[in-house]
Amino acid sequence: MTTEARIPLSRERVLRAAVGLADEHGLRAVTMRRLAEELGAEAMSLYYHVAKKEDVLDGIVEVVAEEINEAVARVEVSGGWQRAVRQRILTAREVFLRHRWAPALFEARSSTSLAVLRHYDTLVGLMRDGGFSHDQIHHALHALGSRALGFSQELFDPGSDASAEVPPELAAQLPNLVGMLSEIAHDDPDSTLGWCDDQTEFEFGLDLILDGLDRLR
Repeated sequence: MTTEARIPLSRERVLRAAVGLADEHGLRAVTMRRLAEELGAEAMSLYYHVAKKEDVLDGIVEVVAEEINEAVARVEVSGGWQRAVRQRILTAREVFLRHRWAPALFEARSSTSLAVLRHYDTLVGLMRDGGFSHDQIHHALHALGSRALGFSQELFDPGSDASAEVPPELAAQLPNLVGMLSEIAHDDPDSTLGWCDDQTEFEFGLDLILDGLDRLR
């Protein structure tokens, strides 16, 4: 008779299981009970490693942010500050595309993880080396907003089942919106992190800001 060695629980193992659950079933699936089932453990045993669900959520922000830092650290870019910052931000976005639930969680947390701050520290260093003053960099980070991390904050959050079509009873009151929406389409779901945050729109906004900052410099 043989028995399989049981892998001991650890904080890292619990958090990585939580990330896996969110990737497969969405963030709402991440509960202490569901995590325990996923790990083949009793729910109470998780509390030795994570204090409560809020601790899990803070922890998986740290896991994703560390993944961003590891990916960005592998980027080798030459050709000036703008190219270096752009490539690092787009690399961070690739991580979010693997964890599409993560942008909403990053926005919702009341505290900022050290791993997130390290990402920003790298961007500040690149811009400082590129000739920006600290005051200009401070303005730049405000202008970039969430784009510095790799996603755009949505102006509206109409939900996953929303349509770009304006109801007929409102169309007469919104002629300019109707005219615009009749001509645009976001039809690349593999590059989309939100209702309107697809790769084309993200890069358009990012390049607009970076070009403007370079002229300011």
